[in-house]
Amino acid sequence: MLGLNTREILGMNARNRLYTSKNSKSARKIANSKFLTKEIMSQNGINVAQVIAILSGHDEVNTYAWETLTHDFVIKPSNGSGGKGIVVFKQRDHDGNLIDTMGSRWTLEDIKTHCLDILEGKYSSHPGVETSVIIEERVEIHPQLAKFCYKGTPDVRVIVYNSVPVMAMLRLPTKESEGRANLHQGAVGVGVDLATGLTTTAITGGGRPITHVPDSKKKLAGFLVPHWEEILLTAIKAANVSGISYAGVDIFVDKVKGPIVVELNTSPGLSIQLANQKGLRRRLERIRDLQVLSPEHGLKIARALFRSSLAEKFTPPTERAEIGIISTGELIVGKKKRQEITFFVNTKRSRSSISRALATELGWLDPEDLLWVQKLDSGERQPVIEVNFVLKGKKIKTEMLVSRQLDKSKYKIHLGRKDLKEFVIKG
Repeated sequence: MLGLNTREILGMNARNRLYTSKNSKSARKIANSKFLTKEIMSQNGINVAQVIAILSGHDEVNTYAWETLTHDFVIKPSNGSGGKGIVVFKQRDHDGNLIDTMGSRWTLEDIKTHCLDILEGKYSSHPGVETSVIIEERVEIHPQLAKFCYKGTPDVRVIVYNSVPVMAMLRLPTKESEGRANLHQGAVGVGVDLATGLTTTAITGGGRPITHVPDSKKKLAGFLVPHWEEILLTAIKAANVSGISYAGVDIFVDKVKGPIVVELNTSPGLSIQLANQKGLRRRLERIRDLQVLSPEHGLKIARALFRSSLAEKFTPPTERAEIGIISTGELIVGKKKRQEITFFVNTKRSRSSISRALATELGWLDPEDLLWVQKLDSGERQPVIEVNFVLKGKKIKTEMLVSRQLDKSKYKIHLGRKDLKEFVIKG
């Protein structure tokens, strides 16, 4: 499976047994209905595409005032999936026909027939469930994403578990997928670094690694997905308000409105692991028992735990500053307040540590300030907190272990390798 560590791969059986089984019947009911999804999202202040009409029977399809729809609307089944049955219309021609985003012309009878097919369950992903036709506004693609797509609308899928985003993928429509953002139909999947929103690795719908948009010279790695923090917060909130423990949240990025929730999935596909070249299993295990206090807290945890090393490759290079084993800098303790501190550079450690006494003195050990609690091999449980500091003019945002052992040390903060990448160590 490409360069993936097979021990970290989450398979379908494990996903179903350990994670999707935790989703309640009521949560699945919401996810299975686009109408209920929209209703729940709207009630909780989360953006969705505006509904123009809902048609539930043959008479409603036949008597609807179709002439009022001139451009920029979408027809979709209320319980479809994978883009099945969705048609996006962009304009009406001089003969009164509607033209979809693929350039096909539809007569009024064509549209009615398609809607009746939807009502008959032709595109339903849940046989036996009552299906309606949803007519909604067309999303205006954010221009930073539009240039990577073939006609259709791209989306971002975020896997959320225990109120923490664990992996994300940008799905780009292609000619092969006929403008649909679905990997099984030929769309491109692009991994996205959770900490920065930078794209990293990419695959075709068949799982083959690629570096450029098909039939173009546009590189897929190294560009920033717009509204990234807002996308992740929206995904967490959408999963929470719908009661889904393990969710795949699909989000459009509108030019004006920003992130818009499109669909919720209680059994999201696993190709996202190929797109990111990372397995889900280890990530899910790391956050399974964490106490997450808010969407913002969940976002902090995701950024701290799941930053991609590949993202650093695409970050503009900066001049590396020289530091000694003992170096003086500043802790950022408030919006306009800094405190001078002497750091000890400890390259034997991966993660930085801060004295418990110092963290307590600065008021950083309140429950809402904790990212998580880490269990060490010795059995000791150490809190992990977010710390911002300045060293040699460089502002570093990181997470540090809170250590009682450092209370007795001359230097109350030991910097580990993770926070030393922008420096050259002398002495």
